[in-house]
Amino acid sequence: MIRYQKDTDNIATLTLDMQGRNVNIINHEISAAFSPVLEHLKKEKARRALRGVIITSAKRSFLAGGDLEYLHGATDPKALFEFSEKLKGVFRDLERPGVPVVAAINGTALGTGFELALACHHRIAVDDPHIRLGHPETTLGLMPGSGGVIRLLWLLGLERAFPVLEGGQSYAPAEALQVGLVDELAVNERAMIDQAKEWLLQMPEGRRPWDTASGAIPGGTANSAAVAQVVSRLAAGIARKYRNNYPAPQAILSTLAEGSKVNFDTACRLESRQYARLLAGQVSKNMIQAFWFDQKDIRAGISRPKGFGKFRPRKVGVIGAGLMGSGIAVSCLLTGLEVVLKDVSKPIAEKGRDYVRRRLELLQTEGRLSAAEAEQMLGRIATTETPRDFAACDLVIEAVFENAEVKAKVTREAEAFLDEYSLFASNTTSIPITRLGEASLRPENYVGLHFFHPVEGIPLVEVVRGNKTSDETVARAFDFVKAIRKTPIVVKDAWGFYAARVRNTYILEGITLLQEGYPPALIENLGMQAGMPVGALQLADDLSLKLVRKYESQAAELYGPRYIQHPAVEVLEKMLGELDRPGGKSRRGFYEAEENEERSLWSGLTEHFPVARRIPDARELPERFLFAQVLEAIWCLQEKVIGSVPEANLGSIYGWGFPGFKGGVVQYIADYGLQPFLKRCKELEKKHGPRFKAPGLLTKDPGRLLAASDGIKAK
Repeated sequence: MIRYQKDTDNIATLTLDMQGRNVNIINHEISAAFSPVLEHLKKEKARRALRGVIITSAKRSFLAGGDLEYLHGATDPKALFEFSEKLKGVFRDLERPGVPVVAAINGTALGTGFELALACHHRIAVDDPHIRLGHPETTLGLMPGSGGVIRLLWLLGLERAFPVLEGGQSYAPAEALQVGLVDELAVNERAMIDQAKEWLLQMPEGRRPWDTASGAIPGGTANSAAVAQVVSRLAAGIARKYRNNYPAPQAILSTLAEGSKVNFDTACRLESRQYARLLAGQVSKNMIQAFWFDQKDIRAGISRPKGFGKFRPRKVGVIGAGLMGSGIAVSCLLTGLEVVLKDVSKPIAEKGRDYVRRRLELLQTEGRLSAAEAEQMLGRIATTETPRDFAACDLVIEAVFENAEVKAKVTREAEAFLDEYSLFASNTTSIPITRLGEASLRPENYVGLHFFHPVEGIPLVEVVRGNKTSDETVARAFDFVKAIRKTPIVVKDAWGFYAARVRNTYILEGITLLQEGYPPALIENLGMQAGMPVGALQLADDLSLKLVRKYESQAAELYGPRYIQHPAVEVLEKMLGELDRPGGKSRRGFYEAEENEERSLWSGLTEHFPVARRIPDARELPERFLFAQVLEAIWCLQEKVIGSVPEANLGSIYGWGFPGFKGGVVQYIADYGLQPFLKRCKELEKKHGPRFKAPGLLTKDPGRLLAASDGIKAK
């Protein structure tokens, strides 16, 4: 678990090496393993046989963080507080005045793993842009709980420490040096150990600022008027950004502010209390379920057809050098693939290459790529105007204009130069894959790969199976999405696939509220208050009202006589017909804007959709937004549009921004409680119509969901 080795200079090297795991993690096992090692170090120190300590790792990563599987099931705040205090004690023993300790960071150190590094007197990291350092805990609804908040407070000051902790960002070593998270960089592991020994030989004693009489927090404490103003400003920013839905950022700020007023050890106990409260709370349970357990299930292949070897693509063709095609090219290049980017002419294809170059330059400025790596990636992209250059491609993805005839044309042109093993994929958003596959020479090799805009920023891809798409093709498409470090969910070739279909219910509910006489600004604010990233009316404009209407038309076609028209359709038809406000690129929809101006809600909305005199129900309206999406997602599970609860959850968060603090559409029911949820469905159905009727899967067969969710309770 921890290997101990001492050299002739009396410098001891502790090498972390957890048995049976690919990475080192912090849990009750490794914290217990530290105790005898620390006792030995104390004895060595007492007999003056220890000059310094280096902590490093035998694995490719340094220390990945906490054991979420161990922590997720814990619900007792007292036990969690004691766990936090125990690990803090280990780290505190490591840094107490005496022998200096260096963290020799040879790989990624995140969360609790980086807290160990912070507990060392000096930190040296290998200058590899693929290494990530920092505190991503807020992405799981948590905060550091082993002294990380208070140590960063003392190292950086409150104002600089807060964004490092709140944003959940991880840093490349070069960035971490600039921010102040590490003290030195090394060109490689050998140089790192040499630098660590050199530093230790120059340091007679290790002592932290908080263990000295003269030590002070940079910038001062929250007792001062200046820092108190900073705290007030940051608190206002939290309220604006998170709308009180995510408790972790507020807990971090409170810990920083209150911890700055007391001594270090008292401040650490304050941190433990906040940490225990968050970890025992439902938000962290929801987020860990989605972003850890559900993510792990998907990446393990919960929906990948079995019996096929791993597909390892090397060269990918992309047709269409617009934002989508160029974004796909960037994602491929970042993961080591070669790319052939085609458009109708070489100059247009070169514009796509220019976009790729700009994106890589941005990653360089952020410290995520070296100049040499960026140049190498640009060398792996070729531009063309002829499909002949696809001959050596393992996969070709078309990302052209949303027109079936255009897509059929480029499919036939490209497939003429592909071998029988190559895949062809369409990035269509609304045209059935089965229909597009009719143009293919090998429809069994034809599949949908639905990327989301912006491609580089959204980690989800829908793998759409057409009626003739083979299992092997689905498996290979799944492997490709994983290869470019995105999350694949496998969906049936039904209207809107999964993400667009469920997202549409949010939009339609917002439009319905407009028809019911609620003020447009209120509708938008309540949608975001419920946790959605943008208001329903703005999202409708972003997509275009024609597309929103098209999805509902496809639903009507599918369900036939069983279809019940959504009340929002009347508003859509009025906007598209009589008012000629289609949204999208026209900049005329529910919003309006002149060229190069920020848009605002259309001033004529209330004239055509008058505001009724009514008191809005602060509970009901946000629930209508969320229930509409959750119920549609359950229909998708019942109709086998999507095959698993983990895919439904993560697909909802990544695909259209369902609230992450709820853990996704199915986990929302676990959070709400099954019986209360069903009762609320009946109330909403009675008041607002059959769109709130619970599907049979929830009422007759909840076991299918119970088996795959984080305890959908009948509470």
